[in-house]
Amino acid sequence: MQSSVSQQQSGGKPNKTFFSRFLDTVEFLGNLLPHPVTLFAILCVAIFFASGIAGYFGLSVADPRPEGAAGRAADGMIYVNSLFNAEGVQMIVTNLVKNFTGFAPLGTVLVAMMGVAVAEHSGLLSATMRSMVMGASRRMVTLTVVFAGIVSNTASELGYVVLIPLAAMIFHSLGRHPLAGLAAAFAGVSGGYSANLLLGTVDPLLSGITETSAQMIDPTYTVGPEANWYFMFASTFLITILGALVTEKIVEPKLGKYDQSMAAEDFEAKEAGKVTAIEKRGMRNAGIAALAVSAVLALTIVPEWGILRHPETGEVAGSPFLKGIVAFILVFFAIPGFVYGKTVGTMKNDRDVIDAMAKSISAMGLYIVLVFFAAQFVALFKWTNFGQVIAVGGADFLQSIGLTGPMLFFAFIIMCGIINLTLGSASAQWAVTAPIFVPMLMLVGYAPETIQAAYRIGDSVTNLITPMMSYFGLILAVAARYKRDLGIGTLIATMLPYTLVFLAGWSVFFYLWVFVAGFPVGPGAETYFNFQQ
Repeated sequence: MQSSVSQQQSGGKPNKTFFSRFLDTVEFLGNLLPHPVTLFAILCVAIFFASGIAGYFGLSVADPRPEGAAGRAADGMIYVNSLFNAEGVQMIVTNLVKNFTGFAPLGTVLVAMMGVAVAEHSGLLSATMRSMVMGASRRMVTLTVVFAGIVSNTASELGYVVLIPLAAMIFHSLGRHPLAGLAAAFAGVSGGYSANLLLGTVDPLLSGITETSAQMIDPTYTVGPEANWYFMFASTFLITILGALVTEKIVEPKLGKYDQSMAAEDFEAKEAGKVTAIEKRGMRNAGIAALAVSAVLALTIVPEWGILRHPETGEVAGSPFLKGIVAFILVFFAIPGFVYGKTVGTMKNDRDVIDAMAKSISAMGLYIVLVFFAAQFVALFKWTNFGQVIAVGGADFLQSIGLTGPMLFFAFIIMCGIINLTLGSASAQWAVTAPIFVPMLMLVGYAPETIQAAYRIGDSVTNLITPMMSYFGLILAVAARYKRDLGIGTLIATMLPYTLVFLAGWSVFFYLWVFVAGFPVGPGAETYFNFQQ
Protein backbone atom coordinates (compact mmCIF):
# COMPACT_ATOMS: atom_id res chain seq x y z
CA MET A 1 0.00 0.00 0.00
CA GLN A 2 1.17 3.51 -0.69
CA SER A 3 1.04 6.36 1.74
CA SER A 4 -1.39 9.16 1.08
CA VAL A 5 0.70 11.65 3.01
CA SER A 6 0.92 14.81 0.95
CA GLN A 7 3.67 14.65 -1.62
CA GLN A 8 4.94 17.22 -4.05
CA GLN A 9 5.55 16.03 -7.54
CA SER A 10 8.84 16.95 -9.15
CA GLY A 11 9.76 15.54 -12.52
CA GLY A 12 7.12 12.85 -12.16
CA LYS A 13 8.74 11.51 -8.97
CA PRO A 14 7.43 12.03 -5.44
CA ASN A 15 9.44 14.39 -3.25
CA LYS A 16 9.02 12.47 0.02
CA THR A 17 9.28 14.04 3.44
CA PHE A 18 11.46 12.59 6.19
CA PHE A 19 8.38 11.14 7.91
CA SER A 20 7.19 9.54 4.68
CA ARG A 21 10.61 7.95 4.18
CA PHE A 22 10.49 6.71 7.77
CA LEU A 23 7.12 5.08 7.15
CA ASP A 24 8.43 3.46 3.98
CA THR A 25 11.39 2.07 5.94
CA VAL A 26 9.12 0.62 8.64
CA GLU A 27 6.90 -1.00 6.02
CA PHE A 28 9.92 -2.35 4.11
CA LEU A 29 11.51 -3.86 7.24
CA GLY A 30 8.19 -5.33 8.34
CA ASN A 31 7.67 -6.96 4.94
CA LEU A 32 11.10 -8.58 5.19
CA LEU A 33 10.03 -10.51 8.27
CA PRO A 34 8.41 -13.90 7.70
CA HIS A 35 5.22 -15.04 9.41
CA PRO A 36 5.78 -15.32 13.21
CA VAL A 37 5.37 -19.12 12.99
CA THR A 38 8.03 -19.30 10.28
CA LEU A 39 10.20 -16.90 12.28
CA PHE A 40 10.21 -19.20 15.31
CA ALA A 41 10.99 -22.20 13.11
CA ILE A 42 13.94 -20.32 11.62
CA LEU A 43 15.14 -19.34 15.09
CA CYS A 44 15.02 -22.98 16.21
CA VAL A 45 17.21 -24.00 13.27
CA ALA A 46 19.54 -21.06 13.98
CA ILE A 47 19.94 -22.11 17.62
CA PHE A 48 20.69 -25.68 16.54
CA PHE A 49 23.67 -24.64 14.42
CA ALA A 50 24.78 -21.71 16.58
CA SER A 51 24.92 -23.92 19.68
CA GLY A 52 27.12 -26.36 17.77
CA ILE A 53 29.57 -23.58 16.87
CA ALA A 54 29.53 -22.10 20.39
CA GLY A 55 29.96 -25.54 21.97
CA TYR A 56 32.89 -26.37 19.69
CA PHE A 57 34.73 -23.20 20.74
CA GLY A 58 33.78 -23.64 24.42
CA LEU A 59 31.88 -20.36 24.76
CA SER A 60 31.30 -19.69 28.48
CA VAL A 61 31.00 -17.02 31.18
CA ALA A 62 31.60 -16.99 34.92
CA ASP A 63 28.48 -17.96 36.88
CA PRO A 64 27.56 -14.99 39.12
CA ARG A 65 25.51 -17.17 41.49
CA PRO A 66 27.06 -18.11 44.85
CA GLU A 67 28.57 -21.52 45.51
CA GLY A 68 25.97 -24.13 46.32
CA ALA A 69 23.23 -22.37 44.32
CA ALA A 70 20.89 -24.66 42.37
CA GLY A 71 22.19 -25.39 38.90
CA ARG A 72 25.66 -23.92 39.49
CA ALA A 73 28.48 -25.97 37.94
CA ALA A 74 31.39 -27.15 40.11
CA ASP A 75 33.91 -25.03 38.18
CA GLY A 76 31.74 -21.91 38.49
CA MET A 77 31.27 -21.49 34.72
CA ILE A 78 28.23 -21.45 32.43
CA TYR A 79 28.88 -23.22 29.13
CA VAL A 80 26.79 -23.24 25.96
CA ASN A 81 25.35 -26.71 25.49
CA SER A 82 25.56 -27.94 21.91
CA LEU A 83 22.50 -29.35 20.15
CA PHE A 84 24.64 -30.36 17.20
CA ASN A 85 25.36 -33.85 18.49
CA ALA A 86 23.57 -37.12 19.33
CA GLU A 87 22.54 -35.97 22.80
CA GLY A 88 21.12 -32.72 21.43
CA VAL A 89 19.10 -34.41 18.71
CA GLN A 90 17.75 -36.93 21.23
CA MET A 91 16.76 -34.10 23.55
CA ILE A 92 14.89 -32.31 20.75
CA VAL A 93 13.01 -35.41 19.61
CA THR A 94 12.02 -36.70 23.06
CA ASN A 95 10.90 -33.32 24.41
CA LEU A 96 9.02 -31.98 21.37
CA VAL A 97 5.55 -32.73 22.76
CA LYS A 98 6.50 -31.94 26.35
CA ASN A 99 7.82 -28.51 25.34
CA PHE A 100 4.46 -27.76 23.70
CA THR A 101 2.09 -29.06 26.37
CA GLY A 102 4.22 -27.70 29.20
CA PHE A 103 4.45 -24.18 27.77
CA ALA A 104 3.00 -22.07 30.59
CA PRO A 105 0.91 -19.57 28.53
CA LEU A 106 -0.90 -22.25 26.52
CA GLY A 107 -3.29 -23.64 29.11
CA THR A 108 -3.82 -20.40 31.00
CA VAL A 109 -4.79 -18.43 27.90
CA LEU A 110 -7.17 -21.14 26.65
CA VAL A 111 -8.88 -21.39 30.06
CA ALA A 112 -9.29 -17.61 30.35
CA MET A 113 -10.60 -17.39 26.78
CA MET A 114 -13.39 -19.87 27.50
CA GLY A 115 -14.81 -17.62 30.23
CA VAL A 116 -14.48 -14.44 28.17
CA ALA A 117 -16.08 -16.24 25.21
CA VAL A 118 -19.33 -16.80 27.13
CA ALA A 119 -19.59 -13.09 27.96
CA GLU A 120 -18.70 -12.13 24.40
CA HIS A 121 -21.00 -14.52 22.50
CA SER A 122 -23.95 -13.80 24.80
CA GLY A 123 -23.65 -10.12 23.83
CA LEU A 124 -22.79 -8.86 27.32
CA LEU A 125 -19.47 -7.26 26.39
CA SER A 126 -20.87 -5.55 23.30
CA ALA A 127 -23.88 -4.18 25.20
CA THR A 128 -21.67 -2.97 28.05
CA MET A 129 -19.39 -1.12 25.64
CA ARG A 130 -22.28 0.50 23.77
CA SER A 131 -23.88 1.48 27.05
CA MET A 132 -20.68 3.14 28.26
CA VAL A 133 -19.99 5.09 25.09
CA MET A 134 -23.52 6.04 24.03
CA GLY A 135 -24.58 6.93 27.55
CA ALA A 136 -21.80 9.50 27.92
CA SER A 137 -22.45 13.22 27.69
CA ARG A 138 -21.01 15.15 24.74
CA ARG A 139 -18.32 16.56 27.04
CA MET A 140 -17.36 13.14 28.40
CA VAL A 141 -17.65 11.13 25.19
CA THR A 142 -13.94 11.32 24.30
CA LEU A 143 -12.85 10.16 27.74
CA THR A 144 -15.42 7.40 27.67
CA VAL A 145 -14.37 6.17 24.23
CA VAL A 146 -10.70 5.90 25.23
CA PHE A 147 -11.61 4.28 28.56
CA ALA A 148 -13.93 1.77 26.87
CA GLY A 149 -11.16 0.94 24.42
CA ILE A 150 -8.76 0.13 27.24
CA VAL A 151 -11.15 -2.09 29.19
CA SER A 152 -12.24 -3.85 25.97
CA ASN A 153 -8.84 -5.55 25.91
CA THR A 154 -10.22 -8.05 28.40
CA ALA A 155 -12.25 -9.46 25.51
CA SER A 156 -9.36 -9.71 23.06
CA GLU A 157 -10.39 -8.46 19.57
CA LEU A 158 -13.83 -7.12 20.55
CA GLY A 159 -12.53 -3.56 20.83
CA TYR A 160 -11.17 -3.62 17.29
CA VAL A 161 -14.25 -5.19 15.76
CA VAL A 162 -17.00 -3.38 17.71
CA LEU A 163 -15.77 -0.27 19.50
CA ILE A 164 -13.62 1.41 16.85
CA PRO A 165 -16.33 1.49 14.13
CA LEU A 166 -18.87 2.43 16.84
CA ALA A 167 -16.76 5.39 18.02
CA ALA A 168 -16.46 6.73 14.47
CA MET A 169 -20.25 6.54 14.06
CA ILE A 170 -20.87 8.30 17.39
CA PHE A 171 -18.50 11.18 16.62
CA HIS A 172 -20.09 11.56 13.18
CA SER A 173 -23.58 11.67 14.68
CA LEU A 174 -22.40 14.38 17.12
CA GLY A 175 -21.13 16.54 14.26
CA ARG A 176 -17.51 15.81 15.13
CA HIS A 177 -14.90 14.36 12.80
CA PRO A 178 -15.48 10.58 12.66
CA LEU A 179 -11.74 9.90 12.27
CA ALA A 180 -11.19 11.61 15.63
CA GLY A 181 -13.56 9.10 17.22
CA LEU A 182 -11.82 6.25 15.42
CA ALA A 183 -8.42 7.53 16.57
CA ALA A 184 -9.55 7.88 20.19
CA ALA A 185 -10.92 4.33 20.27
CA PHE A 186 -7.87 2.94 18.46
CA ALA A 187 -5.62 4.71 20.99
CA GLY A 188 -7.45 3.06 23.88
CA VAL A 189 -7.77 -0.41 22.36
CA SER A 190 -4.26 -0.71 20.94
CA GLY A 191 -2.10 2.01 22.49
CA GLY A 192 -3.41 1.15 25.94
CA TYR A 193 -3.30 -2.58 25.22
CA SER A 194 -1.51 -3.47 28.46
CA ALA A 195 -3.58 -1.27 30.78
CA ASN A 196 -6.81 -2.58 32.27
CA LEU A 197 -8.93 -2.68 35.40
CA LEU A 198 -9.30 -6.46 35.24
CA LEU A 199 -6.91 -9.23 34.32
CA GLY A 200 -7.31 -10.32 30.73
CA THR A 201 -6.02 -13.04 28.43
CA VAL A 202 -2.73 -11.19 27.78
CA ASP A 203 -1.72 -11.34 31.47
CA PRO A 204 -1.28 -15.12 31.75
CA LEU A 205 0.22 -15.17 28.27
CA LEU A 206 3.06 -12.79 29.15
CA SER A 207 3.58 -13.98 32.72
CA GLY A 208 4.11 -17.56 31.54
CA ILE A 209 6.88 -16.47 29.17
CA THR A 210 8.40 -14.27 31.89
CA GLU A 211 8.38 -17.14 34.39
CA THR A 212 10.16 -19.48 31.99
CA SER A 213 12.80 -16.82 31.32
CA ALA A 214 13.26 -15.98 35.01
CA GLN A 215 13.89 -19.65 35.80
CA MET A 216 17.11 -19.46 33.79
CA ILE A 217 18.49 -17.56 36.80
CA ASP A 218 16.30 -18.90 39.60
CA PRO A 219 14.73 -22.30 38.78
CA THR A 220 12.15 -21.84 41.58
CA TYR A 221 10.93 -18.40 40.50
CA THR A 222 7.24 -18.06 39.65
CA VAL A 223 5.39 -15.19 37.95
CA GLY A 224 1.59 -15.10 38.20
CA PRO A 225 -0.91 -13.48 35.81
CA GLU A 226 -1.52 -10.79 38.46
CA ALA A 227 2.18 -9.73 38.38
CA ASN A 228 1.48 -6.25 36.91
CA TRP A 229 -2.12 -5.71 38.02
CA TYR A 230 -1.56 -2.70 40.34
CA PHE A 231 0.48 -0.80 37.78
CA MET A 232 -1.82 -1.63 34.87
CA PHE A 233 -4.92 -0.73 36.90
CA ALA A 234 -3.51 2.74 37.62
CA SER A 235 -2.26 3.05 34.03
CA THR A 236 -5.85 2.74 32.80
CA PHE A 237 -6.69 6.20 34.10
CA LEU A 238 -3.41 7.70 32.91
CA ILE A 239 -3.92 6.47 29.33
CA THR A 240 -7.58 7.53 29.40
CA ILE A 241 -6.64 11.11 30.29
CA LEU A 242 -3.69 11.29 27.89
CA GLY A 243 -5.72 9.76 25.05
CA ALA A 244 -8.58 12.23 25.52
CA LEU A 245 -6.20 15.21 25.67
CA VAL A 246 -4.36 14.18 22.50
CA THR A 247 -7.68 13.66 20.70
CA GLU A 248 -9.16 17.02 21.62
CA LYS A 249 -6.02 19.18 21.67
CA ILE A 250 -3.99 17.73 18.77
CA VAL A 251 -5.76 15.22 16.53
CA GLU A 252 -9.24 16.71 16.18
CA PRO A 253 -8.04 20.29 15.54
CA LYS A 254 -5.62 18.96 12.92
CA LEU A 255 -8.38 17.01 11.17
CA GLY A 256 -10.62 20.08 11.09
CA LYS A 257 -14.29 20.03 10.15
CA TYR A 258 -15.44 16.85 8.48
CA ASP A 259 -16.33 17.07 4.79
CA GLN A 260 -18.95 14.46 3.92
CA SER A 261 -17.93 14.61 0.25
CA MET A 262 -14.64 12.90 1.19
CA ALA A 263 -16.45 9.71 2.20
CA ALA A 264 -16.48 6.58 0.09
CA GLU A 265 -19.01 6.56 -2.75
CA ASP A 266 -21.10 3.81 -1.18
CA PHE A 267 -20.96 5.39 2.29
CA GLU A 268 -24.22 5.63 4.19
CA ALA A 269 -24.36 7.37 7.54
CA LYS A 270 -25.51 4.88 10.17
CA GLU A 271 -26.76 5.42 13.65
CA ALA A 272 -25.02 3.37 16.30
CA GLY A 273 -27.41 0.82 17.73
CA LYS A 274 -28.73 1.98 21.10
CA VAL A 275 -28.95 -0.33 24.07
CA THR A 276 -32.46 -1.78 24.21
CA ALA A 277 -34.60 -2.23 27.29
CA ILE A 278 -34.04 -5.98 27.36
CA GLU A 279 -30.28 -5.47 27.03
CA LYS A 280 -30.39 -3.09 29.99
CA ARG A 281 -32.26 -5.72 31.99
CA GLY A 282 -29.70 -8.30 30.95
CA MET A 283 -26.81 -6.07 32.08
CA ARG A 284 -28.54 -5.45 35.40
CA ASN A 285 -28.96 -9.17 36.01
CA ALA A 286 -25.39 -9.83 34.89
CA GLY A 287 -24.19 -7.15 37.30
CA ILE A 288 -26.04 -8.84 40.16
CA ALA A 289 -24.45 -12.15 39.17
CA ALA A 290 -21.01 -10.54 39.04
CA LEU A 291 -21.50 -9.10 42.53
CA ALA A 292 -22.58 -12.51 43.82
CA VAL A 293 -19.50 -14.18 42.30
CA SER A 294 -17.27 -11.43 43.74
CA ALA A 295 -18.81 -11.89 47.18
CA VAL A 296 -18.14 -15.63 47.13
CA LEU A 297 -14.57 -15.10 45.97
CA ALA A 298 -14.06 -12.44 48.66
CA LEU A 299 -15.01 -14.95 51.35
CA THR A 300 -12.12 -17.14 50.24
CA ILE A 301 -9.45 -14.43 50.45
CA VAL A 302 -10.51 -11.40 52.57
CA PRO A 303 -11.11 -12.97 56.01
CA GLU A 304 -8.10 -14.28 57.91
CA TRP A 305 -9.70 -17.74 57.79
CA GLY A 306 -10.15 -17.60 54.00
CA ILE A 307 -9.44 -21.00 52.52
CA LEU A 308 -7.49 -19.56 49.57
CA ARG A 309 -5.02 -17.54 51.66
CA HIS A 310 -1.42 -18.77 51.88
CA PRO A 311 -1.62 -21.94 54.01
CA GLU A 312 1.56 -21.11 55.97
CA THR A 313 1.78 -17.31 56.21
CA GLY A 314 -1.93 -16.53 55.97
CA GLU A 315 -1.09 -13.72 53.52
CA VAL A 316 -2.58 -12.95 50.12
CA ALA A 317 0.87 -12.86 48.49
CA GLY A 318 1.74 -16.26 47.06
CA SER A 319 -1.70 -17.59 47.97
CA PRO A 320 -3.65 -20.27 46.07
CA PHE A 321 -6.07 -17.47 45.12
CA LEU A 322 -3.40 -15.60 43.14
CA LYS A 323 -1.84 -18.77 41.76
CA GLY A 324 -5.25 -19.87 40.50
CA ILE A 325 -6.40 -16.45 39.28
CA VAL A 326 -7.07 -17.79 35.77
CA ALA A 327 -9.77 -20.07 37.15
CA PHE A 328 -11.50 -17.05 38.64
CA ILE A 329 -11.28 -15.15 35.35
CA LEU A 330 -13.15 -18.07 33.79
CA VAL A 331 -15.87 -18.01 36.45
CA PHE A 332 -16.15 -14.21 36.65
CA PHE A 333 -16.92 -13.87 32.93
CA ALA A 334 -18.80 -17.11 32.31
CA ILE A 335 -21.51 -16.81 34.99
CA PRO A 336 -22.54 -13.16 34.34
CA GLY A 337 -22.25 -13.86 30.59
CA PHE A 338 -24.70 -16.77 30.83
CA VAL A 339 -27.08 -14.77 33.05
CA TYR A 340 -27.10 -11.98 30.46
CA GLY A 341 -27.62 -14.43 27.59
CA LYS A 342 -30.46 -16.14 29.46
CA THR A 343 -32.14 -12.78 30.04
CA VAL A 344 -31.95 -11.49 26.47
CA GLY A 345 -32.45 -14.87 24.82
CA THR A 346 -29.03 -15.35 23.21
CA MET A 347 -28.34 -18.32 25.47
CA LYS A 348 -30.91 -20.85 26.59
CA ASN A 349 -29.02 -23.78 28.07
CA ASP A 350 -25.66 -25.39 28.71
CA ARG A 351 -25.25 -26.28 25.03
CA ASP A 352 -25.12 -22.58 24.12
CA VAL A 353 -22.39 -22.03 26.72
CA ILE A 354 -20.43 -24.98 25.38
CA ASP A 355 -20.84 -23.76 21.78
CA ALA A 356 -19.53 -20.30 22.77
CA MET A 357 -16.48 -21.85 24.41
CA ALA A 358 -15.89 -24.15 21.44
CA LYS A 359 -16.08 -21.26 18.95
CA SER A 360 -13.56 -19.33 21.01
CA ILE A 361 -11.11 -22.23 21.11
CA SER A 362 -11.55 -22.95 17.40
CA ALA A 363 -10.62 -19.33 16.67
CA MET A 364 -7.37 -19.89 18.57
CA GLY A 365 -6.00 -22.30 15.95
CA LEU A 366 -3.30 -19.94 14.70
CA TYR A 367 -2.30 -19.10 18.27
CA ILE A 368 -1.89 -22.81 19.10
CA VAL A 369 0.32 -23.34 16.04
CA LEU A 370 2.36 -20.29 17.00
CA VAL A 371 2.73 -21.58 20.56
CA PHE A 372 4.04 -24.93 19.32
CA PHE A 373 7.01 -23.33 17.57
CA ALA A 374 7.49 -20.62 20.21
CA ALA A 375 7.62 -23.32 22.91
CA GLN A 376 10.34 -25.19 21.02
CA PHE A 377 12.38 -21.99 20.64
CA VAL A 378 12.10 -21.07 24.33
CA ALA A 379 12.98 -24.62 25.44
CA LEU A 380 16.00 -24.88 23.13
CA PHE A 381 17.20 -21.42 24.08
CA LYS A 382 17.01 -22.38 27.74
CA TRP A 383 18.63 -25.81 27.33
CA THR A 384 21.61 -24.46 25.37
CA ASN A 385 22.31 -21.83 28.09
CA PHE A 386 22.45 -19.14 25.41
CA GLY A 387 20.10 -17.00 27.51
CA GLN A 388 22.32 -17.20 30.60
CA VAL A 389 25.53 -16.54 28.68
CA ILE A 390 24.05 -13.51 26.89
CA ALA A 391 22.43 -12.31 30.13
CA VAL A 392 25.67 -12.43 32.13
CA GLY A 393 27.63 -10.77 29.34
CA GLY A 394 24.96 -8.10 28.87
CA ALA A 395 24.66 -7.44 32.60
CA ASP A 396 28.44 -7.02 32.87
CA PHE A 397 28.35 -4.57 29.97
CA LEU A 398 25.51 -2.53 31.49
CA GLN A 399 27.33 -2.35 34.82
CA SER A 400 30.60 -1.36 33.12
CA ILE A 401 28.96 1.65 31.48
CA GLY A 402 26.97 2.51 34.61
CA LEU A 403 23.54 1.99 33.01
CA THR A 404 21.82 0.19 35.88
CA GLY A 405 19.34 2.74 37.27
CA PRO A 406 16.04 4.13 35.95
CA MET A 407 17.69 5.22 32.68
CA LEU A 408 18.16 1.54 31.91
CA PHE A 409 14.39 1.10 31.84
CA PHE A 410 13.82 4.16 29.67
CA ALA A 411 16.23 2.67 27.13
CA PHE A 412 14.57 -0.75 27.47
CA ILE A 413 11.06 0.66 26.89
CA ILE A 414 12.17 2.56 23.78
CA MET A 415 13.93 -0.51 22.41
CA CYS A 416 10.82 -2.69 22.94
CA GLY A 417 8.75 -0.07 21.12
CA ILE A 418 11.14 -0.09 18.15
CA ILE A 419 11.14 -3.91 17.98
CA ASN A 420 7.33 -3.82 18.03
CA LEU A 421 7.32 -1.80 14.79
CA THR A 422 8.37 -4.89 12.85
CA LEU A 423 7.13 -7.70 15.14
CA GLY A 424 3.62 -6.64 16.13
CA SER A 425 2.53 -9.69 18.13
CA ALA A 426 2.99 -9.21 21.89
CA SER A 427 3.44 -12.91 22.52
CA ALA A 428 5.82 -13.42 19.59
CA GLN A 429 7.97 -10.45 20.55
CA TRP A 430 8.15 -11.36 24.25
CA ALA A 431 8.87 -15.01 23.49
CA VAL A 432 11.92 -13.87 21.49
CA THR A 433 13.17 -11.08 23.77
CA ALA A 434 12.24 -12.28 27.28
CA PRO A 435 14.81 -15.12 27.40
CA ILE A 436 17.51 -12.49 26.81
CA PHE A 437 16.37 -9.43 28.74
CA VAL A 438 14.65 -10.97 31.77
CA PRO A 439 17.77 -12.86 32.93
CA MET A 440 20.01 -9.93 31.99
CA LEU A 441 18.04 -7.37 33.99
CA MET A 442 17.62 -9.83 36.87
CA LEU A 443 21.41 -10.01 37.11
CA VAL A 444 21.53 -6.21 37.19
CA GLY A 445 19.17 -6.40 40.17
CA TYR A 446 15.56 -6.06 38.98
CA ALA A 447 12.64 -8.43 39.51
CA PRO A 448 10.97 -10.13 36.51
CA GLU A 449 7.62 -8.50 37.35
CA THR A 450 9.15 -5.03 37.04
CA ILE A 451 10.90 -5.95 33.80
CA GLN A 452 7.64 -7.27 32.33
CA ALA A 453 5.78 -4.08 33.29
CA ALA A 454 8.36 -1.98 31.44
CA TYR A 455 8.16 -4.25 28.40
CA ARG A 456 4.39 -3.86 28.24
CA ILE A 457 4.72 -0.10 27.90
CA GLY A 458 7.03 -0.35 24.90
CA ASP A 459 4.95 -3.11 23.34
CA SER A 460 1.71 -1.10 23.59
CA VAL A 461 2.57 2.42 22.50
CA THR A 462 3.89 1.62 19.02
CA ASN A 463 0.97 -0.67 18.13
CA LEU A 464 -0.69 2.46 16.78
CA ILE A 465 1.91 3.21 14.10
CA THR A 466 3.00 -0.18 12.81
CA PRO A 467 1.40 -1.83 9.78
CA MET A 468 2.55 -5.13 11.31
CA MET A 469 -0.17 -4.94 13.99
CA SER A 470 -2.67 -7.64 13.00
CA TYR A 471 -5.74 -5.38 13.02
CA PHE A 472 -4.10 -2.42 11.27
CA GLY A 473 -5.70 -3.36 7.95
CA LEU A 474 -9.14 -3.48 9.57
CA ILE A 475 -8.68 0.00 11.06
CA LEU A 476 -7.52 1.30 7.70
CA ALA A 477 -10.63 -0.13 6.00
CA VAL A 478 -12.97 1.50 8.54
CA ALA A 479 -11.18 4.85 8.21
CA ALA A 480 -11.38 4.72 4.40
CA ARG A 481 -15.17 4.64 4.66
CA TYR A 482 -15.05 8.22 5.93
CA LYS A 483 -12.10 9.41 3.80
CA ARG A 484 -11.89 7.42 0.58
CA ASP A 485 -8.32 8.40 -0.37
CA LEU A 486 -6.91 7.70 3.08
CA GLY A 487 -3.78 5.57 3.02
CA ILE A 488 -1.47 3.96 5.50
CA GLY A 489 0.70 7.06 5.89
CA THR A 490 -2.26 9.26 6.80
CA LEU A 491 -3.46 6.81 9.43
CA ILE A 492 0.00 6.47 10.97
CA ALA A 493 0.48 10.25 10.95
CA THR A 494 -2.87 10.61 12.75
CA MET A 495 -1.88 8.11 15.43
CA LEU A 496 1.73 9.23 15.89
CA PRO A 497 0.89 11.94 18.50
CA TYR A 498 -0.69 9.26 20.70
CA THR A 499 2.42 7.09 20.45
CA LEU A 500 4.76 9.94 21.40
CA VAL A 501 2.61 11.19 24.29
CA PHE A 502 1.90 7.69 25.61
CA LEU A 503 5.58 6.75 25.40
CA ALA A 504 6.72 9.82 27.32
CA GLY A 505 3.86 9.96 29.82
CA TRP A 506 3.72 6.23 30.56
CA SER A 507 7.50 5.96 30.96
CA VAL A 508 7.56 8.85 33.43
CA PHE A 509 4.62 7.30 35.27
CA PHE A 510 6.55 4.00 35.48
CA TYR A 511 9.55 5.85 36.90
CA LEU A 512 7.42 7.65 39.51
CA TRP A 513 5.50 4.49 40.43
CA VAL A 514 8.49 2.18 40.80
CA PHE A 515 11.49 4.33 41.68
CA VAL A 516 10.01 7.38 43.44
CA ALA A 517 6.91 6.07 45.22
CA GLY A 518 8.30 2.53 45.53
CA PHE A 519 4.93 0.93 44.79
CA PRO A 520 4.89 -2.74 43.70
CA VAL A 521 3.71 -3.36 40.14
CA GLY A 522 1.45 -6.18 41.32
CA PRO A 523 0.35 -8.24 44.34
CA GLY A 524 3.41 -9.66 46.07
CA ALA A 525 5.70 -8.37 43.32
CA GLU A 526 9.13 -7.08 44.24
CA THR A 527 10.93 -4.26 42.47
CA TYR A 528 14.41 -5.64 42.97
CA PHE A 529 15.90 -9.12 42.69
CA ASN A 530 18.82 -10.49 44.66
CA PHE A 531 20.12 -13.60 42.90
CA GLN A 532 22.29 -14.47 45.91
CA GLN A 533 19.26 -15.26 48.03
